[in-house]
Amino acid sequence: MDPSQEAERLRLFVSRITDYAIYMLAPDGTVSSWNAGAQRFKGYTADEIIGQHFSRFYTPEDRAAGIPEKALRLARETGKFEAEGWRMRKDGTRFWAHVVLDPIRDENGELIGFAKITRDISEKRAAQEALRESEERFRMLVQGVTDYAIYMLSPEGSITNWNAGAHRIKQYEQDEVLGSHFSRFYTEEDREAGKPAYALEQARTKGRFESEGWRVRKDGTRFWAHVVIDPIHNDKGELVGFAKITRDITERQQAALALEKARDSLYQSQKLEAIGKLTGGVAHDFNNLLSVITNGLDLLRPIVKDPEGAGLITSMEKAAMRGASLTNQLLTFARQQPVTPEPRDLNRVITAFEPVLRRATRSSVKFEIHVAGQLPAVMVDVALFETALLNLVVNANDATLDGGSISVATAAVQLREGEIGRLAEGSYVVVSVGDTGSGMTEEVIARAIEPFFTTKAVGKGTGLGLSQVYGMVQQFGGDLKITSQVAQGTTVALYFPVSTEEAVEDSLPPPSDKVLIVDDQPDVLEMASEMFRTLGFHVITATSGRQALEILSRTPDIHLLFSDVVMPGSSGVELGRKAQEISPNTRVLLASGYTTPAGSLKGFEFLPKPYRIADILKKLRALG
Repeated sequence: MDPSQEAERLRLFVSRITDYAIYMLAPDGTVSSWNAGAQRFKGYTADEIIGQHFSRFYTPEDRAAGIPEKALRLARETGKFEAEGWRMRKDGTRFWAHVVLDPIRDENGELIGFAKITRDISEKRAAQEALRESEERFRMLVQGVTDYAIYMLSPEGSITNWNAGAHRIKQYEQDEVLGSHFSRFYTEEDREAGKPAYALEQARTKGRFESEGWRVRKDGTRFWAHVVIDPIHNDKGELVGFAKITRDITERQQAALALEKARDSLYQSQKLEAIGKLTGGVAHDFNNLLSVITNGLDLLRPIVKDPEGAGLITSMEKAAMRGASLTNQLLTFARQQPVTPEPRDLNRVITAFEPVLRRATRSSVKFEIHVAGQLPAVMVDVALFETALLNLVVNANDATLDGGSISVATAAVQLREGEIGRLAEGSYVVVSVGDTGSGMTEEVIARAIEPFFTTKAVGKGTGLGLSQVYGMVQQFGGDLKITSQVAQGTTVALYFPVSTEEAVEDSLPPPSDKVLIVDDQPDVLEMASEMFRTLGFHVITATSGRQALEILSRTPDIHLLFSDVVMPGSSGVELGRKAQEISPNTRVLLASGYTTPAGSLKGFEFLPKPYRIADILKKLRALG
């Protein structure tokens, strides 16, 4: 083909292209040719633009900066100039152009002009700009989030970026964590268990991993986290990393635990309330039956003359006494026992009661009392409190092996609402009895205060000791808490609300006091003697009024006379009057199975049978 024809065909081809502006520039930059694409992009006809300098297509600011001349120079010196930028149309509107400028040289290497190709890529740039703006907005959004830790991980688990929420929750600066493995946020035990690797594997294979667990901040503190890990794949489906979102939900978890604790406490309270109503009703009815039995036995005793019958009555009386003790414990649990609360300093009460507590423990078990320096007063019935405390010490003694220890301690504490059972926020006095004994399982702790529940062998316990303690502390507006570990020991803590009243002084006689106990029934005499020894008294016994008067005559420092009312010969009332004639300082406490004993009781305290240690303590305080 003729070269001139080939050149013409090429000229026609270029001139008709509309997607590209393809034209020639003279060495000085003036336009020397123009195609259809150039006319479409820039709005000039060939007649309007040929001979004009190409810089007219640049923006005023680019012309002021010398960009057109720089483009020609770079094309001439480097062999090519390529760039993107704003260009001007004839109507003054702008478009984003991709520009290539190539120098054209003759056979001798002389520059004869430039070939310039321009493409309007405004739409492409607009799309790129929109994408960039979208990505920037997303980046700003992620970086601005403070409630969530949002960051990326490499496929191996290394941290590649870090947002403000991650800094707030985990306390690390970005420079401190970038490039490090995300397992640093896990607890040591979770790392040893391989949980970080498991999380990534689950996200990779399942398409998502979600869990909750403890995580560690920079300062070493822990928080409860909700974690989501999603795998990120490229267009080819290749794993390029993971998106990780972590939220601190410690408060939510604590609220859930508090709600669960409150529900458990309410359930336990309702259960014990129901048991209390049942046992209280049963105990009242049973007490009425026991009263009939004991009164009937007292009426039978003078009638029955043969030794065998008398012995049978004595055995029946012992059984009735045990039954009465059980019913009284049930009434205390049910909070239906009549009480006389008064403001007391529990430090003084415990210190005065210490000899009794020590006698309740074996010599091979170390017993200690640790009282707080100063305690505010609490409202309690001292006799019930002492009985409850004695129950706890006896239980601790039974659970503790030789060489172990038991401690009684007091303290003043401030409680948050619901911290102990359902107690309100406020000031409390806590009395705790701790031991190093066999301890209890969680299942046993949950049932420990239920009536008749016991872990002791048959015949070794009634299962009412802790029930009585629970009923007592509840009756005075408090609650108890049991903490225990198997083979390590148990602590039972009693919480009493602080009273605004001043504590009254304890009028209980000192343990060195002497008591003369008089009863014609040996078994009853033995039982009463043991009770008073438990209370710390020096006990002297007599089996008749005559024998008692002889003892009083030669022992003037007897502080208390405790006598049965109905005895052969001289009655307890007569004995009491004669005793006060011999020793005016001797106080008199009379006991009887009759609800209203014969004779005047003026000047004496009366104790109906059957009685407990708590009943004796009440009467001793009444005597002053």
